[in-house]
Amino acid sequence: MSEQESLRCSSARNRGGVQRVEGKLRASVEKGDYYEAHQMYRTLFFRYMSQAKHAEARELMYNGALLFFSYNQQNSAADLSMLVLDVFEKSETKVDDEVLECLAKLFSRMDPNSPERVAFVSRALKWSTGGSGKLGHPKLHQLLAVTLWKEQNYSESRYHFLHSSDGEGCAQMLVEYSAARGYRSEIDMFVAQAVLQFLCLKNKNSASVVFSTYTEKHPSIEKGPPFVQPLLNFIWFLLLAVDGGKLTVFTVLCEQYQPSLKRDPMYNEYLDRIGQVFFGVPPKQSPSYGGLLGNLLNSLMGSGEEDDGAEEAQEDSSPIELD
Repeated sequence: MSEQESLRCSSARNRGGVQRVEGKLRASVEKGDYYEAHQMYRTLFFRYMSQAKHAEARELMYNGALLFFSYNQQNSAADLSMLVLDVFEKSETKVDDEVLECLAKLFSRMDPNSPERVAFVSRALKWSTGGSGKLGHPKLHQLLAVTLWKEQNYSESRYHFLHSSDGEGCAQMLVEYSAARGYRSEIDMFVAQAVLQFLCLKNKNSASVVFSTYTEKHPSIEKGPPFVQPLLNFIWFLLLAVDGGKLTVFTVLCEQYQPSLKRDPMYNEYLDRIGQVFFGVPPKQSPSYGGLLGNLLNSLMGSGEEDDGAEEAQEDSSPIELD
C-alpha cells in the first residue's frame, strides 16, 4: 500500500471514529444531559489536540457547537466555538473562505447580547490576520456585517462593512438603515459618512461603489448627478478629485461646500485625513482633543488596513477604529 493510500485509509478511519463519538454525544444532548455531554466534548478536544488530531478536534467542536445552539444551550455552544478557534490558532490553519464561513455561522447562532459573542468575534478577527494587530480579514468582516444587518443591528453592521471590501452590500444596508432609523433630511448624511470613512481607510473602490449604489437604490434620492442635495454633489466631486489627485481641486471643493460640511463636525476632520492620504497634505499640528471626539480623531490618524497603492503613506500610521 502506498503512503498516499495509507493516509487516505487513516483519514477514513478517523472520520468513522469521529462519527461514532458524535452519535453518542448527540444522544446525550437529545436526552437533555447537557452538562455531561459538554464535559465529554471538552475531554475529547484535549485528547485529540494532544495527539495532534486537529481536523478531528475541529470537526467535533464545530458540530458540537451547532448541536448545542440547536438546543439553545448558549454557554456550552459558545465554549465549543472558542475551542474551534483554539484549533485554528494552535494548528496554524490556513485562512480561507470555508473557514471564515464556519466562524461566521457560529457567530450568527450566538445570542446577540452575550459577552461570549463579543469575545468570540474579537478573537476570530485577530486570528484571521495572523494576530498582526490589523483589524481583521475583509471577508470575515463582510460575513459578520451581513449577519448583523439581518439582526437589524445597523451600526455594528456598518462598522464591519467599512472594514470589508463590499461597498455594494454596505450601500444596500445603509438604504435600509436610513429608511428605518433616519430622518428624510438625513438621507445624504448616511452615505456621506460612509464614503468619507472608506476614503480614510484608503479604500477608494468601496467608497465609489457605496456612493453609486446608495444613490441609485435609495427611493428618496432623485437620479443624478447632479443631485438635489448639495452634500451628495460634494461627495460626487470629491470622488472625482481623488481620482485626479490635484490638491487645488480638492482645496477649492472643500471651501465651496463648507455650508454642507458644517452639518457634521467630523466631516472636516475626515477631509483632513483624506487630504493627507490622497493629496499629500501634511498632518495638522493641532491640540489634543478629549472625550469621545478625541478618541475618534486619534483613531483616524492612520490605517492598519494597508492597500497596495498607499504603502508610502503609512509611515506615521496607527490602526483606525471607526464607530
